[in-house]
Amino acid sequence: MDWMLMPLRRYAEFSGRSRRKEYWMYTLGLVIVMVVLSAIESALGINQMVLGVYGPLTAILMVATFVPGIAVGVRRLHDTNRSGWWLLALLVPYALFGAGMASTNSALIMAGGLLVLVVAIVLLVFFVSDGTKGANRFGEDPKNPTNAEVFA
Repeated sequence: MDWMLMPLRRYAEFSGRSRRKEYWMYTLGLVIVMVVLSAIESALGINQMVLGVYGPLTAILMVATFVPGIAVGVRRLHDTNRSGWWLLALLVPYALFGAGMASTNSALIMAGGLLVLVVAIVLLVFFVSDGTKGANRFGEDPKNPTNAEVFA
């Protein structure tokens, strides 16, 4: 259970590295909690109170885990010796195909959606890739047992 809570203990820590296990277990835990909260909200009939899409508990969880989610993603990219700025690549289609302009042209909507899909696949490949062996420009290898106290 400790591996799932580590990103919350390192809430806004954007430096250093995170192993695949830390990233994916945190993501899995978050998805499980969101599914349970959504089921509870649906049973209570409050599942569309926030923006017509989310229930209040799910919305609070999303706001509370926004920063640690980005932080663990940045650290995961650091483990693969990539800059955390790669996460901003998901915003490029929105900058290129702004909502106002794209809403009138279905070809632009499709192009923007395709670009988001390509960027998401690239990031997925980065997130599932093994980390750099040994130290890299972002810090020591979190898999190295001699550095265990650094990541505890």
